[in-house]
Formats: sequence, structure tokens, C-alpha cells
Amino acid sequence: MIEPHAPAPPGAPPPWGVQGQARLPVRPGIGRFLVLAGVFVCAACGLVYELELVALASYLIGDSVTQASVVLSVMVFAMGVGSLAAKRLRPRAAAGFGAVEAALALVGGCSAMALYAVFAWTGGWGGLWADGPRYLLVAFSLTIGLLIGAEVPLLMELIQRIRRQDPGGAVADLFAADYVGALVGGLAFPFLLLPLFGQLTGALLTGTVNAVAGGALVLGLFRKDLSRRARWTLLVSNLLVLGLLASAAVLVDDFERAARHALYGADVRVALRTGVQEVVLTGGTRGRPLHLFLDGRARFSGRDEHRYHEALVHPAMNGPHARVLILGGGDGLAAREVLRHSGVRSVDVVELDADVVRLARHDAALSALNRHVYDDPRVHEVTADAFSRLRDSRSTYDVVISDLPDPGITASTKMYSQEFYGLARRVLAPGGRLVVHAGPLADRHRAFWTVDSTIRAAGLFTRPYRVRGRDPGFAAGPDRAIGGAAGPVGDWGFILASRTPASLRLASHCPRLRTLTQAALTADARAADRSRVPHPLPPSTLVHPRYAD
Repeated sequence: MIEPHAPAPPGAPPPWGVQGQARLPVRPGIGRFLVLAGVFVCAACGLVYELELVALASYLIGDSVTQASVVLSVMVFAMGVGSLAAKRLRPRAAAGFGAVEAALALVGGCSAMALYAVFAWTGGWGGLWADGPRYLLVAFSLTIGLLIGAEVPLLMELIQRIRRQDPGGAVADLFAADYVGALVGGLAFPFLLLPLFGQLTGALLTGTVNAVAGGALVLGLFRKDLSRRARWTLLVSNLLVLGLLASAAVLVDDFERAARHALYGADVRVALRTGVQEVVLTGGTRGRPLHLFLDGRARFSGRDEHRYHEALVHPAMNGPHARVLILGGGDGLAAREVLRHSGVRSVDVVELDADVVRLARHDAALSALNRHVYDDPRVHEVTADAFSRLRDSRSTYDVVISDLPDPGITASTKMYSQEFYGLARRVLAPGGRLVVHAGPLADRHRAFWTVDSTIRAAGLFTRPYRVRGRDPGFAAGPDRAIGGAAGPVGDWGFILASRTPASLRLASHCPRLRTLTQAALTADARAADRSRVPHPLPPSTLVHPRYAD
């Protein structure tokens, strides 16, 4: 029940948020509609902030399931705390709501830039600073949740001051507008804001809409319930917030370039946001090695990519190899190694991001590194999800090469599932081989052997092996360390699989390789086998992924 409120003394200026019947410049029906419209807009903005935090944290930190869980759980908890705290603001509901919306617009609008800045300038420092983005993510989730939670009690107070109604009806009206606004915000983020404006500008634009809606509602509809001092305070506050958001929007391109240089180095040549991911190319000119980054993760370094691709491709080419399927590998480097073998008649490259293939075709440095494989008539690129392609395929292949991101990345776990390897087994021709990039053996030991168990569960025999020599400046797996910090030389882990037991050998007609030899391959396979876990690990499936170390 809402307590009765005493009117202000005749002729006295109204204090902040006078309780009782609101003095509106419009009829109560119109005023009620405007409040519900404000609820709609604020709810839409609130959900955009939430989704923006989840998306940016997944991109910057990795493991989208964990980041989404952190954001949602912290934010929902904070909303409850904010609702309780807002009870103290009920006597000043109009001024309180205006202050809450100004703060929410500033914090939510600038959250993306702040997270990106902390990640770019402190993420590679190590120690406590390495967790800076995680701490800031929790802080923003908590703050935004507190402010969003404070909205509903204050709006309930305002809508009841316009026209009293039973609490159940008021709650129904308020939450109906809130939920519809959340729907619109949830759809606007992936289909409008993200593709048209990107994460940084999209968050700033959302903050602007939030500030305008909150300020207009309080200063336009409830201005007579505010003292002159309160009106000027809210007006100046909103103008400052809008000025800060506008200034950030003007500088966002320069900020993004500076952050990208801090993140990737000064020689960024290509940076584009595709419909799938962010693609960055650095180096490749004046003798500097070429590096490719996908969503902030180092895909390859020109200094040592030959070690990875020779180990990935050539052991699997020992046997029939007329028809080859490459899952991933849109950069063309795996296809380059495949085409070094005589007798290859067809190579199908299944890549989810067509823009990566376009770069591999037309970027001078990258196409030179892959030896212009896409100009070879035997190479056919297919833009598709690898899982869907295997499920729909009616062809069979002598060799299937899984050149996909590491299994620790949440978006990739379905391509390391028992179901995926069952589909790969189905497309293998008699005597065919499957080779899987299974992540670093040294850094993600348990994940590697989970891949092995999962392939075995799909009915295939496995031969695990590794190759040492990964550039220590580039982290394997889902980690975000990209700087050149010194550290031990890393490795890549692979698994060769087939329907019947197969030997791990290079073909007698294998082309001359830069680093991989039969002796090294045998030694590294023995080293990998010595690290086998004592008890078989359970396989990873679509409904029960098991790659979180």
C-alpha cells in the first residue's frame, strides 16, 4: 500500500519530489502514457547495456558461457539491491529517477570504451593487471544492475502520483511496458546497433537515448514537483552526460585505433569487423612477419606458422589423398601444404567467414604466404558452418583436416563434440584419415586428452602427437595474451584418427619440409603418449561440453 502524502503548504516552493498528486502539464491519461513510454525506452536501454557487456566480455576475455553467467547473475543480484535502496528515494521519486537515469546513461554508455581501454592497455601486463577486465566487468555489472533495479520502485511511485489505482494493476502496466521494451532492446542490439554502429558507438548511442528519455520525462512531465534548484541540477547533469557521450562518440574512431595499436602493435594493416568476427592483419611488409588475429586471438604468426601447418597436414597425407576436406583454414595455409602433394584432385575449404577467404585471395602479403592457393582450380571454398556442412554432405573424402579454433573457446566446442566426429567419420572414404588440431598439449593438457577420448567415442582409432616451437609471444588456446612476453616455448597438439589403426608416418613421396621430420614426429608422438592421463576422460558432447580447464 502506498501511504498518503501531505500536500505542500500554499504558496511554498515544492520540495524535491513532493508526495501526493503530481501537478502535470498534461491530462493524467497522457501523463500516464508518457511514463509507460519512458519505462519502455529505459527498459530497452537497460537490456542493451546487459547484452553489450556480455558480448564485449566474451570477445575480450573469452568463454562466452562464463562471461554471460557472471554478467547476468551479478546484474540480477544488483537489481534486487537497487530496488531495496530505492525505497529511500520514494519521497523524492521524480528527482531520484532523473538522477538514476543520468548516472545509468553515463555508466552504461561508457562501459564498452572503459572495458576495451583496460583490456588494451593493461591486459598484457600480467599479475593483478591481467585480471583488470574481469574486475571491471563485475564492477560495471554491479553498478548498472543497481541503477536498473532502482528504476522500478521510483517509476511505480511516479505512475501512482498521476492517478491512483490498485497496486496489482499498476504493477501489471509497469512490467508490461518494461518487458516489451526489453524485447525491443534485445532485438535492436544484434540486428541494428551492433552491425550499424559497432559495440563502442552503439553503447554511446544507447546512453544518449537513455539520458534524453529520462531527462525529458522528469523535466518535462514532473518539473512542477521539483524545486528550482532540483530542476537546474538535473538539467545541468543531463547536459554534462550528453556532452561527455557526444565527445566520446566523436573521438571513438581515434580511440579504437589507439587501443588497437596498443593491443596488436603499431603495424596494423587491416582491421575489419565482419558479420562473424573482428579480423586484424599486422606486419607483412618491410620484412616484418605477417600475423592474423581473429576476435583478438592470434590465428597464426608468420614466424612459425610453417611448423603448425606442416604438422597438421603432412602426417594425414600418408595414404590416398585425391579428395581433401579442410574445415576452417580460410587463410589458405593448410591448403597450401595439401597442394604440395602430387595426386591431389580436389580440395574443399569450408570457412564460416567469407571475408577471411577474401583477404586470403586479395591481400598481397597473405596471398603470397599461402602461395595463391585460391587461384588453383582444384581448390573450392564453401562459406558454411563446419558442423552443418558435415551433416549435409553426401561426398566422401580421403583426408579431412579440422583446422579450427581451440576447444576451450565456447563457440568452438560443438566442433569438438562426439556428434561432430561422428559426422566426420561418416564422410571418410575407406582408408581415409581425419586430423584434428586439439589445442596445446602443454598448456591445456586435460582438454587435449578430452579431444582424444571424444574422437575414440565416435568410433575412430587415434594417434596423438604434438609439435614444439610455437612462438611464445602468441598464446595458444582461448587466452588473450598477445604481447611478446618471454616464456617457455609452447607446442601444438594434434590427433590423427581413422576407422582402422593407422601408422603415424610421413609419406615416402612427402615433399621436402622446412622443420618436420619423421624422427621428430616419432619422438614428439612418444612424448605426447607419455603425458596421457591415467584414466580415460569422458567424451564431450553437444549437451555436455567438457573443455573448461
